[in-house]
Amino acid sequence: MADTVESFTWLFRYLEHFDNAFWSYVGPAIILLAGGYFTIKTKGYQFHTLRYIIVHLRDLFSETSNMDGPGTHPFKLYFASVGGAVGLTNVVSVVAAVTIGGPGGLVWVWITALAGMLVKYCEIYLGIIHRVRNRHGGYDGGPMYYLQAAFNNRFFPLLIGILICVYTTDVSQFLIMTDTLSESFAWHHLTVTLCLLALVLAVAKIGMRLVAYLSLLLMPPFLLTYIILCTWVIGLHADALWELLPQIFISAFEGHAPLGGFAGSTIWMAAQYGTSRAVYSGDIGIGFDATVQSESRVQDAGKQARLAVFALANDMIICTLTCLLVLSTGLWTNSSLEPSQYVTHALQLHFPHASWFMTVLLFVTGFINIVTFLTIGFKSARFIHAKYGEHVFVLYSMIAFIFFSFYEQDEVILVMSASSGMLLMVNMLGIIKLRKQIVFRPQ
Repeated sequence: MADTVESFTWLFRYLEHFDNAFWSYVGPAIILLAGGYFTIKTKGYQFHTLRYIIVHLRDLFSETSNMDGPGTHPFKLYFASVGGAVGLTNVVSVVAAVTIGGPGGLVWVWITALAGMLVKYCEIYLGIIHRVRNRHGGYDGGPMYYLQAAFNNRFFPLLIGILICVYTTDVSQFLIMTDTLSESFAWHHLTVTLCLLALVLAVAKIGMRLVAYLSLLLMPPFLLTYIILCTWVIGLHADALWELLPQIFISAFEGHAPLGGFAGSTIWMAAQYGTSRAVYSGDIGIGFDATVQSESRVQDAGKQARLAVFALANDMIICTLTCLLVLSTGLWTNSSLEPSQYVTHALQLHFPHASWFMTVLLFVTGFINIVTFLTIGFKSARFIHAKYGEHVFVLYSMIAFIFFSFYEQDEVILVMSASSGMLLMVNMLGIIKLRKQIVFRPQ
């Protein structure tokens, strides 16, 4: 197996070249230009939506409290969306924004999230208005369907369907989970890999309703606990963070000099890692959320799409706390740690048993993340081929999960980052083509 792993190093070299080129220039430009366009056109619709968050949620809750019919309850889908976006990506992958991009990477996380709120609104809106009923008593929607409407051919829908199948086989989060469980309990790595693989495939096959229920049940208590722990530790290191605060904003546009184990960064590195990790963490512009939210029983696309603004705001809060935790404790200059170890080491400075909590947190959030992603992969596979799509997808996901479990976390995170870049390019073609169909409801 070691020889096989070594023989595929060329793959990571090509992915690294693509990832660096795309997220240094193309990716940030796509998000910022599209987000900026919709922000100007709507006069800051995302800010107005956040301002009246209670009004919107109360209105949606009153509309759906006694609603029956096809589809899934919108709030369950909201937590399924949060379950797919908030978790390992916010606790693990996003740390690269500051450990590689420097403190300024956090500013680019904020910029990307604010611009991306309206991009997510647009893809969910289009996903709902172009969705179709399925035989399971729900809906199928997402970029496969609105790209078909945009270009009136099967090429782009099939292309993005294949890319979604690759992306939703989240080898990065799967590897982080297996590494964490193996290290915490001294279990055999391959045994953990095979058992976890069987479990996530079994749950994902049941469908989105079970995923939504698990997300609603499990995500809130663990995320609330994580927020409290991070806030506590950041508060204890407030003096160090206050001294670093000017560098967070300065290095976002000037780069940062080498410091301790930190190799230094440029403005392009800060933008690259801040933007790419924000897109991956928040699933911005890649079609994931459009596919999830299309199952809503709400008929008003605007009301369901507004939930994307709230979900991305939640995502941005978790990402910010994670980055500030690593920055305030000074661990961001420690280049010897694995991505999954930064938060655990930071919390252990004040909570000796934090490793146990982080193990459980990473398992719960990671499990929900992976299952949510696989559920969307099944839907995309059925779109590609109604009869054999699911079987091929299961075979591919099994091979991919096992194969990438023998690589380093940084290398596997690179796979997800590069695939999200390809998804973003294709998906944005449809959003721009159908932009006149998108309606932003007045407040």
